[in-house]
Amino acid sequence: MEERTRAYLRGRFRDHYRRTEITPPPAANEREWGFIPWTEGPDTTMVRHRSLLELGNLSEFLVRKRPRHVYFSAGRFRDPGAGSMNEKEWQSADLVFDLDADHLPTVTLGEDSYAEMLSKCKDALLRLLDFLEDDFAFEDTEIVFSGGRGYHVHVRDENVRDLEREHRREIVDYVRGIGLEFEELIETETVAGLGRKTPTERRTLRVEGGWGRRIHRHFMDFVDELLAMEESAALERLQEFDGIGEGKAKATLNAARNNREGLEAGNVTVHTAVAQLAERFAEKAVKRDNAPIDEPVTTDTNRLIRLPGSLHGGSGLETVRLGRDELEDFDPLVDAVPDTFRGQEIAVDVTDGGEVELGGDSFTVPDGDQSLPEYVAVFLMTRGRAEKEKE
Repeated sequence: MEERTRAYLRGRFRDHYRRTEITPPPAANEREWGFIPWTEGPDTTMVRHRSLLELGNLSEFLVRKRPRHVYFSAGRFRDPGAGSMNEKEWQSADLVFDLDADHLPTVTLGEDSYAEMLSKCKDALLRLLDFLEDDFAFEDTEIVFSGGRGYHVHVRDENVRDLEREHRREIVDYVRGIGLEFEELIETETVAGLGRKTPTERRTLRVEGGWGRRIHRHFMDFVDELLAMEESAALERLQEFDGIGEGKAKATLNAARNNREGLEAGNVTVHTAVAQLAERFAEKAVKRDNAPIDEPVTTDTNRLIRLPGSLHGGSGLETVRLGRDELEDFDPLVDAVPDTFRGQEIAVDVTDGGEVELGGDSFTVPDGDQSLPEYVAVFLMTRGRAEKEKE
């Protein structure tokens, strides 16, 4: 990046911070702060181990330094400005989750557009929130669009702040479905037999919540799919599963037809073939419903995370704090475009053109000197795909 480009971006980032009110996180004075300035060269140097007291008024600091990236720590410390982690004296930490489109198994890098990547990341976010809200019943959560390729979720319930790394890793494993055992989701009870019949064991999949609910949902969707088929097609579909031959296929189809109510209640003992089939859907549920979060972010109790309201120096987009009810309609490529960069065009030299979806429009940008909407130009410059032209 040429100095002329850096100088332009520094100035425009400063203009953004002059007109934007930034709300700091709770207990801001107990957190470590860090930032990356607009320095020369390909490497970025983090300035960290700063307390809010050292930075001064946050808004004035952002206007004065106009940093490329701004971060604060998930951890809270007795002395956040100390030069080493031991000297800081860790007190507690938020539970932070990071979803990055680059790391999603459903994203194909080089094929999916930026908009498609962010859409898939939003789907993963909704799955994560399902775990956090329904399975863990967390209440003090904050959702943030990172300004780049994903989302952050900050959990600040009092009962999570003191969790050690290994306990946070258990939460990671749960939401990712790592080590999920189908048998652990089964409840067993002895049912008395009628007359002289021997008591039997009833095995029921827990369907009220958690992974049992997710597995059961996929299983019942498959059952309803079978019931909508012709018998021959349903039997053929069942025999696509390893270990299910014609006999087990017929038994399973009969159970679906004659005892759907039992299956709906989670009873997987109506036939051994049904229990065998239901277990297959555990793997399917993990694949479809897990939240592929970045483990190191959640387990690191000292992690620095991007400041909501700040600008992302790799996109020019705003890091947006979102209410739960705002998420469905949120379009990051429209709603995270700063007003500061709207309404005017600037001249740039594009070195790596292509399709750009931003601000509700799609642009086909060729290489070379040209005038573009400023938010498009800033996006290309921050990504190293354009340089600022001389005025």
